[in-house]
Amino acid sequence: MQRPPVLDAALVTVISIPALIGLISMIVQGETRTALGAAHYLLGALLLLMRRRRPLLTAALVTALDVAGFATHLVQVNNLPSVIAYYSVGRHTSGRTTMAGALAGFVVYAAALEYFWPGRGNWLGALLFMTAAVGVGVIVRLRAELAERTRQEVADAAVRAERRRIARELHDVVAHHITVINALVGGARATLPPGQQVTRDALESAEQTARQAMTEMRRLLDVLRADGNEGPDAATGVGADRLPELVKEARSAGLPTGLTVTGEPVRLPAAVDHAVYRIVQEALTNTRKHAEGATASVRLAYEPGAVEVEVVDDGLPKSGGTPGFGLGGMAERVALCGGRLSTGPRPEGGFRVHARIPLETT
Repeated sequence: MQRPPVLDAALVTVISIPALIGLISMIVQGETRTALGAAHYLLGALLLLMRRRRPLLTAALVTALDVAGFATHLVQVNNLPSVIAYYSVGRHTSGRTTMAGALAGFVVYAAALEYFWPGRGNWLGALLFMTAAVGVGVIVRLRAELAERTRQEVADAAVRAERRRIARELHDVVAHHITVINALVGGARATLPPGQQVTRDALESAEQTARQAMTEMRRLLDVLRADGNEGPDAATGVGADRLPELVKEARSAGLPTGLTVTGEPVRLPAAVDHAVYRIVQEALTNTRKHAEGATASVRLAYEPGAVEVEVVDDGLPKSGGTPGFGLGGMAERVALCGGRLSTGPRPEGGFRVHARIPLETT
């Protein structure tokens, strides 16, 4: 993270050393005017320390310094700091900002040179200087953006390929076994003697369950095979904005549920958005399955640099419940987003699921 400032400091040091040596030498020899020219150069070099963070401001200050040098006849042409400053405009700005900065710089330099050093056709030199400096910066920026885009496309392609591979393996392994189970159950039901209605109903229910499992798995495979840019969950349209519908569905299923949203809602990254929805979905499902006489409440809090989601209920745990993989899935989602998940019984009764996920700020 500290590399650009270090590189800028190194650049300023390298280009300043000759001028600093010259400045000291001129002061010792009493050549005041030459020393002022060296000081002018050094001041311009120091301004380059902020060229990445404030490229337009840096260019404006260097330009003002050069105009002062033209006016006092300390310098006659653009020096190295001004070249680097306008290169930075092309490198670290884009679009109309780059064009406006280059045009403004050309006009100021051409006018100042023609006024203070007339009759030399300096406007042409200013045009060549501005075109070269800004143009090289733009070329370097475009190459860097292209390289980053290529890296991202390669990473996205790898993700899609891995999802397709997982889909194929799921189909080859799981679908085969479910189909065999369904066939065996169907065969057993067909060979039952009369009078075995209870067994027949149980086997028929098992067949229906197997068919439903196949249907759900095909939907999952469709999601895994989806090549959309927003990730697998995007195909199902889930996210924090769907929480009111999710809470409404929970109420319809017999679980009294409330939803509270605090803070100023912001657009969440896709992975975080999907994780928030899935956490609430799994927590409410667990409450319906494992708690008796429960009411639930969902809290979504937008904070500076983070989002929090909490689901609590006040139900009594059902006896004989079989633990599933829901909490483990929540933990994996939150961990992938760089967040923290805490789950467990509440001292006053019921269960609590709480996740805090950081948001990257730029």
